[in-house]
Amino acid sequence: MPPAFIVTGTDTGIGKTLFSAGLVARLGASYWKPVQSGLEEETDSQTVARLTGAFCPPEAYRLRLPASPHLSADAEGVQIDDSALTPPPARPLVIEGAGGLMVPLNDRTTFLDVFARWQMPVILCARTALGTINHSLLSIAALRRAGVPLHGVAFIGSAEPQVEDTICRMGGARHLGRLPRLGTVTPASLRAGFEAGFATDAFELGAQA
Repeated sequence: MPPAFIVTGTDTGIGKTLFSAGLVARLGASYWKPVQSGLEEETDSQTVARLTGAFCPPEAYRLRLPASPHLSADAEGVQIDDSALTPPPARPLVIEGAGGLMVPLNDRTTFLDVFARWQMPVILCARTALGTINHSLLSIAALRRAGVPLHGVAFIGSAEPQVEDTICRMGGARHLGRLPRLGTVTPASLRAGFEAGFATDAFELGAQA
């Protein structure tokens, strides 16, 4: 069966939507964002659609406030029903979370809890800037404790070989590759950066850490 991946990050604003778009293009996949917080600017689904032309099933929740989903929902008098979040049947599929693993959906459930229920392989996006070792190892540890399959770590930013090696060695995780920061982001530049940064077999299933 064609693969379905969850893309999450060690933090917000690190470039995981661009990585998701690159992965969508590589796999010829559909893209799904379960919860979108913030509607004033281009949404993540709109970004991926613009860069790849991919099919993006509608988000389960579209919330105006650019904040943690539980806060955005509260501002609109909405309660996110995490039990109703079910991935669409499209395959191949890329699902992108919001922020990091411990981002709350409501007052009792985080994205990590939902990922544990889905049991799909996760790709952890990690920036290469200062602080990433701590954030990445904590995220890997959280995934392992929750029993979530980790496919590997995708780095984003300038090359930091020692930092990248430390994270993957100490975390026991597969190094998938690195997406450099792109000057002008276009479908062509994203495709070129992704092709240069990730081997053709990086996203084959059966090689999870």
